[in-house]
Amino acid sequence: MAQNGTSGNVSFGERVKRAIGVQGSFQTAILPMMRYSYANIFLGGAGYIISMYFTVFLTDVVNLSLGQAGVVVMIATIWDAVTDPVMGIITDRTRSKYGKHRRYLLWGIPVLFLSYSLLWNAYGMNGKEHSTAAMTYFILVYMLYKTAYTIISVPHTAMLPELAPEYNLRTQYNSMGYLFNSAGMVPAFGIAVVVLALFGSGDDLTSASKAPFLTIGIVLSVFFSIAVYCTFKTTHEPSSLDQKFPPLDVKYVLREYVLVFKNRSFRQYFFMSLAYQFSTGFYLNSKVYYIKYLANQYSKYAIYNAIAGVAEAGAFPLNYALTMKYGKKKCGNIVTPLMVAGLAIGLFMQAGGGKLSIVWVLLMVLSMILYPFGMSGLGFVSTNIFPDLTDVDELITGRRREGVISTFSTLIKKSISGVMAAMVGFTLQGFGLVTGDTVSNYEKTTGSLFVQSDSAILGVRICVAVIPIVAALISLFLLKRFQMTKDDHTMIRAAIATKHKYGGVKLTDEQIRRCELISGQKLENTWLGQGNTDENARPLEQNEAGEYCILLEKEREKRELEQAQALAEKS
Repeated sequence: MAQNGTSGNVSFGERVKRAIGVQGSFQTAILPMMRYSYANIFLGGAGYIISMYFTVFLTDVVNLSLGQAGVVVMIATIWDAVTDPVMGIITDRTRSKYGKHRRYLLWGIPVLFLSYSLLWNAYGMNGKEHSTAAMTYFILVYMLYKTAYTIISVPHTAMLPELAPEYNLRTQYNSMGYLFNSAGMVPAFGIAVVVLALFGSGDDLTSASKAPFLTIGIVLSVFFSIAVYCTFKTTHEPSSLDQKFPPLDVKYVLREYVLVFKNRSFRQYFFMSLAYQFSTGFYLNSKVYYIKYLANQYSKYAIYNAIAGVAEAGAFPLNYALTMKYGKKKCGNIVTPLMVAGLAIGLFMQAGGGKLSIVWVLLMVLSMILYPFGMSGLGFVSTNIFPDLTDVDELITGRRREGVISTFSTLIKKSISGVMAAMVGFTLQGFGLVTGDTVSNYEKTTGSLFVQSDSAILGVRICVAVIPIVAALISLFLLKRFQMTKDDHTMIRAAIATKHKYGGVKLTDEQIRRCELISGQKLENTWLGQGNTDENARPLEQNEAGEYCILLEKEREKRELEQAQALAEKS
């Protein structure tokens, strides 16, 4: 019989922790990740429902045109992009004993609750009769929702590098966040499907579908608000009271964002994730029209989305295992071709009626499996690479600028995302796609299926397949050029910690070469390379296991500080 302390008495949970590389007890390792990730229920779930239903809600329920719906999304998304950098600077310059970021989650909850409720309330407006009023209303309400999302998401994202300084630990935090994204998406999707079915809008959406969407908005507002509050209440971060900031003016703001783009690793990440966003943006903005008007399978829309959600979640164990074993690029390189294969089905998809209907249904199911499974790889890579960019930025500037780093990226990407939404709308409208009551009235009057023109079908194929395929391949090419590895990141963190502690650091020629390759700067032009003298420069000390001693010391100090802060807050 196995004795205490042997493998025979190791619990299943402990075995799972060891298998995925998590060290420490549930209380010290897993629970902090869960607490930080509660907010992901909102961050993942709210956007998922919007991507599934909001555009078609505007066109088929409110009866705005495709172009008008695109303008609503475009203006609100550009507003979101503009407010992100403002929020980033605010959080980076916040002094509080509770940390720079956490309290903004609490302040964003009332705005979240109000805006998400109003987002699905048309107040009886019909876009054909009150197009200007309906457009104005939804632009303003969507802008309000985007403001709430900014107030919550920017501090939440910027908090991660502080909570999880280590390379693999960040992957574990992001992985937990991914699971909580699903924990938001699945029940939110279930609520939407059940409510639409109860109100008789499960098989089609018309102007009579306003009541179920209002119900969905109110219920989900409560659900998401509770999730954000749980992260605020249970997460702890270091005090920022001792931080000092230069005067804030226009020149300072511009200089902050110019510095971001001097970071070579950031540039590589930025263009890679931008191409990825082009791919997913065009696909998601046209997906519902692809299923409804090209394939004529809208009655199965909820089923297809459920399949896609399961496929994306099913890719997570593979993505996580590949990342932990081979680094943060591997899963993107391996599974992205499946994404392209899923998109390619849209190039030849036909209407799901007639003798071959089962063939087209099965092909649609296949595309709903391949696309999200493959798409998750690039998404996982992008999410996991981002926190490491803050350390390269600190190598260059000597400062922690998580908010600025995250919001510079979103400023450009969200602006383009907003333009993409309008581009999809105007493209489909320009190719002659017909939506809204025109389709439903025709089908009710004639009893026949409304058939879109060949031109309209071509427009859908371009938006749902051609552009996404090209953008995905570009993103995959750029991913292969990304340079930073786990060893690089650990070395950079050790060099930064040594510089902060002793005032100088002495690197080997190979370490200097890697720093310059990753940052894109000559070391002498960076904060890390300046002010190093014979008196203060210290080499990077490693123990027998190859671990950097100063990082081990820093981790010990961090744990002691967190424990002291937690006790202080409880008292």
